[in-house]
Amino acid sequence: MNGHHPHHDHNHGHHHHGEGGSRRALLLALALTLGYSGVEALAGWWSGSLALLGDAAHMLTDSLALGLAAGAVLMASRPPSLRHSYGYGRLETLAALVNALLMIALVAAISAEAVDRILSPHPVLGEAVAGVAMAGLAINLVAAWLLSSGKQNLNVRAALLHVMGDLLGSVAALISGIVIVWTGWTTVDPILSLVIALLILFSSFGILRDALHALMEGVPTHLDLDEIGHALAQIEGVKGVHDLHIWSLSAERTALSAHLLVRNMGSWPEVLILTNELLQERFDIVHSTLQPEPMEQLVPLQIRPRDPCPESEAPSG
Repeated sequence: MNGHHPHHDHNHGHHHHGEGGSRRALLLALALTLGYSGVEALAGWWSGSLALLGDAAHMLTDSLALGLAAGAVLMASRPPSLRHSYGYGRLETLAALVNALLMIALVAAISAEAVDRILSPHPVLGEAVAGVAMAGLAINLVAAWLLSSGKQNLNVRAALLHVMGDLLGSVAALISGIVIVWTGWTTVDPILSLVIALLILFSSFGILRDALHALMEGVPTHLDLDEIGHALAQIEGVKGVHDLHIWSLSAERTALSAHLLVRNMGSWPEVLILTNELLQERFDIVHSTLQPEPMEQLVPLQIRPRDPCPESEAPSG
């Protein structure tokens, strides 16, 4: 016997509204990033700056990443089909995974070139680097503001990571240009590129870990399975809980399934209402499948209410 929360469709409406905001922010950030990556690439080639070329390559990769993220949001808003009964929400997680892998590959390429530049310094036009980096910094600040002010999920976080990496790259290029203008020390350019690459790598592994956790149907990190199990077991009419599973359907939707051991099968409709209210109000879970079982049925490994110890079992004082 299955139970679904009565406000399930209402919440989906808000979900789609949030997706629309995410998509708009991603598309605007895409336009800014793609437009300026070409300018930086030409300036980097002309000035001989690895910091600018690296940042341009980073921005070009980010344009692909932002386009991928926006496409995933669009696909995730499609309704379930006969072939995909849960819908397409997992595409956002896949996009985040691909974006993290792209970032790691980009870090490897920039790091290799930076080491080569440190060993064999190249001439760099510091004034050009500083000027272009300043404009790039402004572009990246606007793109970061667009993404951070919208709906946050794993997919948008991955896209924001790319933009923040660009922002750091612009800061590095700006510092590089200023140092070269004042001191003539061109080795600072690849050194700063290497520092930024390491920062991006650290953040990329965090996104990669979260995406893999979601794809492996792990319990969402903001939820505690044991806490939810004991909360369900405390509901009036419920004797125990077993076969409890919690996983992510998409960046914003969480699903739960469980078997509830009930004291009286006749009270199941009331128990179901209380259970769905608890799941939505306390844990923000709106997609639940609940199976009632009679108390006489023997069930292993069930979670029971945390009742105080009965007097007969209390230790003698």
